[in-house]
Amino acid sequence: MHYTAGVGRTAAALVMAVAVTTLMAGCTPAGDDGAIATPTTPTTPAGSESAKPKPTPPAGPSSAGGATGGGTKACVIDQIKVSDAHQADVRPPGTGTGAAIVSVTNTSKQPCTLSGFPTVAGAGNGSPDKNVPLAITHSGSASTVSLAPGARAWTKLTFVNVQGEADGYCVSGATPASFPTLVLGVPGAGSHQIAMDDGVFAECDNKATVTAFSPAKPS
Repeated sequence: MHYTAGVGRTAAALVMAVAVTTLMAGCTPAGDDGAIATPTTPTTPAGSESAKPKPTPPAGPSSAGGATGGGTKACVIDQIKVSDAHQADVRPPGTGTGAAIVSVTNTSKQPCTLSGFPTVAGAGNGSPDKNVPLAITHSGSASTVSLAPGARAWTKLTFVNVQGEADGYCVSGATPASFPTLVLGVPGAGSHQIAMDDGVFAECDNKATVTAFSPAKPS
């Protein structure tokens, strides 16, 4: 049989194309079922940094608690009541007053704070207008006392005591003094006239040692 040259070249090209196509199909990976596998996007390993859950930022402070103790205001004169004094259990020997305990009560409906030491003056003839200021010595250190409504703070006044009977005498040689009332100055909360719950204030040298206001009652 005789073929022309053009037909021979066309047949050769067709055989070549079929061979290339078969070769390319053989290079594509197939799955277990013989199907051609489709490439997938790689996943991040579970243990990598980007796979770990991000920490949740802590929540900010809540305002539901209301005002804190730092916002409590100092007590003012209309918020407190100063009690009359009673003689202390622990006092210098003698026949005078020796030492007295005084309390300050928060009579308002709001908390307030108290701090520092009181001032003391004798009220001549019971009149605050005739004050005789006593020289004060502080005992201990002061700290802020928070007073809830109805709560108390305390201070102790210790005097140079009168000795002897009747009108008595002072070790220093001074004349004993007696006052029907005292005027107690409360820092930031005014001056308050107080009496002894039994008798008068009898003392020597117009001196007193005072403790800072404290939530603990002194003896």
